[in-house]
Amino acid sequence: MSNEYPPNVYGGAGIHVQYLARELAKLCEVEVRCFGEQREDESNPVVCGAGWDRSGYTAPEHLHSVFGALQRCLEFNTRNIDADIVHLHTWYTHFGGILAKQNYGLPMVVTAHSLEPLRPWKREQLAGGYDFTVWLEKTTIEMADRVIAVSKETKADILNHFDVPEEKVPVIYNGIDPEEYHPIQAPEKLQAHGVDPDCPYVLFVGRITRQKGIVHLVNAIKHLDPDTQVVLCAGAPDTPEIKAEMVAAVEKAKASNPHVVWIEEMVDDTTKIALYSHATVFCCPSIYEPFGIINLEAMACETPVVASKVGGMKEVIVEGETGCFVKLEQQSESPFEAVDPDTFARDLAAAINRLMGDSDLCERMGKAGRQRVIEKFSWSAIAQQTLDLYEEVCAEKG
Repeated sequence: MSNEYPPNVYGGAGIHVQYLARELAKLCEVEVRCFGEQREDESNPVVCGAGWDRSGYTAPEHLHSVFGALQRCLEFNTRNIDADIVHLHTWYTHFGGILAKQNYGLPMVVTAHSLEPLRPWKREQLAGGYDFTVWLEKTTIEMADRVIAVSKETKADILNHFDVPEEKVPVIYNGIDPEEYHPIQAPEKLQAHGVDPDCPYVLFVGRITRQKGIVHLVNAIKHLDPDTQVVLCAGAPDTPEIKAEMVAAVEKAKASNPHVVWIEEMVDDTTKIALYSHATVFCCPSIYEPFGIINLEAMACETPVVASKVGGMKEVIVEGETGCFVKLEQQSESPFEAVDPDTFARDLAAAINRLMGDSDLCERMGKAGRQRVIEKFSWSAIAQQTLDLYEEVCAEKG
């Protein structure tokens, strides 16, 4: 069960489900129940989307996504389930998993792509709905037969915030398809979006959300070498407020650096791979990142990474070999609260400037990054680990 599934993919969890389902289907029968109008009955994986009719909603707008998720989770279950196990991705599907576990007697596995208690900025988007998602996630995780952590850091967070035995929290990393994500030369893809392929650039790819830290990168632009092109492939803002903040920050940044290109739409995979491949440096300034698939994508395209030193990224990037870290000081347990945003912006700029000015180092890091991806993060190995876990859980349940 997943919120996102092609063609409706906008984040790392959706990418995870897309590739995990594809690889698992080579090992067993898979059915994906997802949000949307997708329908593929004569295939493996079978895909069954659940639509969303909110024409009768009179609740406040910020609660629509919460109630819409529950509505679709119910639809997931009114369609008969004949599976051996149910696997959930993101809080959007957790109610569906509870219904499947209780009504159909199925063992339930949850992959923790992120944790609601560590995303307090979601209150901006959901208001009181955030309190519900926190409760729903806690209930589901503590009911689950296994909770897959996408990194060791995420496992520690799960054990810290929920009442779950450690032996029920295996670590299975996210992955990448290095056959799809590899260096390409496609300058026309860049030019189509206003990017100068002959001007070195630092790249950001991701959603416009507090979690991804994009505003910190935009604020760092004034500290970058003035000839550095900055490409922000950033869309799907969480709220109108953060979009307005982003617009204001970009306009201010352009006053000090005219080489700022903001691509607001979600680009196709070929364009995204071209952006990674032509970039000199990729920057991931997240303030909370359980794993960070985007870093694997950049590394697979032989692009070094500058990233904040948080979460699962510490297990993906090797300092000094595939990229470099920027420390993010925190003044509380909340990852949202940076001690000094200006210091963070300056430190991001310093790390980017260092790599942008050393082409030999960038080339070495790029080669090492791709090699690490091939050796450690293939989807085929991750699918086999996931199937082994399913079999273990099913054996326990008889």
